[in-house]
Amino acid sequence: MTEPGLPHLLFIGAALFFIGVFGFLTRRNLITMLMSVELVLNSVCINFVAFNRYLWQERLDGVFITIFIIAIAAAEAAVAIAIIIHLYRSHRTIDVGAAEDMKH
Repeated sequence: MTEPGLPHLLFIGAALFFIGVFGFLTRRNLITMLMSVELVLNSVCINFVAFNRYLWQERLDGVFITIFIIAIAAAEAAVAIAIIIHLYRSHRTIDVGAAEDMKH
């Protein structure tokens, strides 16, 4: 079986990116918005690894940047889940409209 080429990986990355952006812009639930942001970050990781594999095979810059993005995404998810839990405890909902009440 042959490995996928660069255009295939870029198509998968672009598809994940646009699905993530669409999910972030159309959903009102904070959990689905968080999952959409994670999809966008995963699409960026796929692109970094794909370009690293096909353009600079002797270097590992894309892999190291991907590992850094994964670490940042984990920290971002932990903080976002903590905020969502606090919002649920105080308002009994995780709708974005309830988060606007926290500004005041």
